[in-house]
Amino acid sequence: MSRSAAEKRATFRELHTRGCFVIPNPWDAGSAVLLQSLGFKALASTSAGFAWTLGRPDYGLRRDDVLTHLSALVGAVDLPVNADYENAFADAPDDVAANVAAAVATGVAGLSVEDSRRDAQEPLYDFALAIERIRAARAAIDATRSGVFLTARSEGFFVGRPDLAETIRRLRAYAEAGADCLYAPGLREKGQIAEVVKAVAPKPVNVWTQGLPVATLAELGVRRVSVGGALAATAWGEVQRAAKEIAEQGDFSAFKRAASGVELNRLFST
Repeated sequence: MSRSAAEKRATFRELHTRGCFVIPNPWDAGSAVLLQSLGFKALASTSAGFAWTLGRPDYGLRRDDVLTHLSALVGAVDLPVNADYENAFADAPDDVAANVAAAVATGVAGLSVEDSRRDAQEPLYDFALAIERIRAARAAIDATRSGVFLTARSEGFFVGRPDLAETIRRLRAYAEAGADCLYAPGLREKGQIAEVVKAVAPKPVNVWTQGLPVATLAELGVRRVSVGGALAATAWGEVQRAAKEIAEQGDFSAFKRAASGVELNRLFST
């Protein structure tokens, strides 16, 4: 039986209160259905994975494309879906608020807003502006009375500014501005992760796995583990390898590794 948006949102919020869960990132409706069938408790979109399906690079998406995509993911599964919403496709707080409200309308259970501004010279929004952007996102969500879960991301380690003190300063400020969950993609060392968890407690922390096992991350106090575009890249890698073998060697042996068409048809018929 399909659950309402309100039920999914309540479930998603509850998942962040204890333990540690993996939130894998499908890139289309089919991959979302597959991941749901494997028993995951929630899903998250991936801007990179979706962009590649359109033949575009990461961060090559338009807002309306993403809104359509989010609606498709939400409609395909009975799990809470968190939106990778990049920088909310806006700079000014008022525009962030409008775009966040549009994302809430797709039925997502949560969404993330980044502090990266896609500028090689100044990759992060000014500290004060970054805080106002999170406040605007929080106010927009609250105005909908939807209960959508807000994750604030600080991108320093992801965009060539690996300053842990600054990352923690930003995450703490975002928590005070109303973020429900904090996320600093690119952290690789256990000590760094533990510091972030301690610094923003009791707010939950999301970590991009970087190869660390779930059990290790759970011991560090991480609540949520995401994989970003890694699953999509893995799928593309297998297609690339198989096609290259065909093109260069006339060898179709890679098809032996393919999923069963019968099983896929059964999965998607349910």
